Amino acid sequence: MRVREGGVEIEAPDDEVFFNPRQELNRDLTVAVLRAYREHEPRAGSYLDAMAATGIRGVRAASEGWEATLCDWDDDAVARCRENLARNDLDADVENRNVNALLHDPGVFDVVDLDPYGTPIPYADAAFANARNLVCVTATDTAPLCGAHFESGVRKYGAVPRNTDYHPEMGLRVLVSALARTAARYDVGVVPVFSHATRHYVRTYLDLAHSATDGNEAIEKLGYLDHCEDCLHRQATPGLIADPWETCPNCESDRVLAAGPIWLGSIRDREFTTRVGEHVDEEMGTAKRACRLANVLEGELDEPTHYDQHRLCKEWGRPAESMEEFLGAIREAGFAASRAHYHGTAFKTPASVFEIRDAIE
Repeated sequence: MRVREGGVEIEAPDDEVFFNPRQELNRDLTVAVLRAYREHEPRAGSYLDAMAATGIRGVRAASEGWEATLCDWDDDAVARCRENLARNDLDADVENRNVNALLHDPGVFDVVDLDPYGTPIPYADAAFANARNLVCVTATDTAPLCGAHFESGVRKYGAVPRNTDYHPEMGLRVLVSALARTAARYDVGVVPVFSHATRHYVRTYLDLAHSATDGNEAIEKLGYLDHCEDCLHRQATPGLIADPWETCPNCESDRVLAAGPIWLGSIRDREFTTRVGEHVDEEMGTAKRACRLANVLEGELDEPTHYDQHRLCKEWGRPAESMEEFLGAIREAGFAASRAHYHGTAFKTPASVFEIRDAIE
């Protein structure tokens, strides 16, 4: 099967080497991020596609002028990477190795891209110990991340995840928390410049700063979330010492959950996100979706959780009006409000659930 994507053409046979066509949005956004990052850090030039498979991501990076290295432990995948580079008249290094071994060789990569099947955590230490500028991470094990597979999430990510009505954001913030704590062990601080939760995966791009102070500053953005399963009230508390509710402070229910440590800081840099949207081009197969996602992310408030309009309206036994009317009523009541990229009825506001209800009645 031949696939044309983003100006390159690759061979992607179904029965030999894994290729996921549903990840085209992920790859299109990766290219847009790399374009924007080159403006942010002009000295960045080397790029590692750590789990290359067919090599599509690394081939596209090479076509953008990056000094690409494509790594995979599978012999068939390595052969396919070489063929796909040659098919596009591109030069890049191809490594037939475990990427953890490669990353512990002398030298560093400016950009390390981890896109494994499942959790990226087994590769995070090597990535942060040996990346200079940017670490890009995909996690496809969303059930552990969001608390649906609770024990697995605790084991893999060293945090308590909870399956709430904002579970996509829970997964993203649990992932960034685990990565920030891993990076800090190497005196590295992380700053998420672009992150999103899309369908079956979460993806984050972390700008790196190399000092113990930077690591400390990232750890200071961690904290805990308390959540009431009855009235849907939630509260974020910074810090690494949890003080969970015994009962909800608003409705006095004892059906309360505590999650953390999770990332409470911003999941993206607003100016950088604008540039990512500007670097999406018409040659990308998911250009409209990519631009729409970047646009929503740009305007998204930095609250640590989002609300689901339909979930709230169902809880209150009332029909849901249009999102624009709904958000307009919240703003008229004096609160900021924005859409959130997680799904079509997701929104963010600093207002509590009770203030939201008062605003729309």
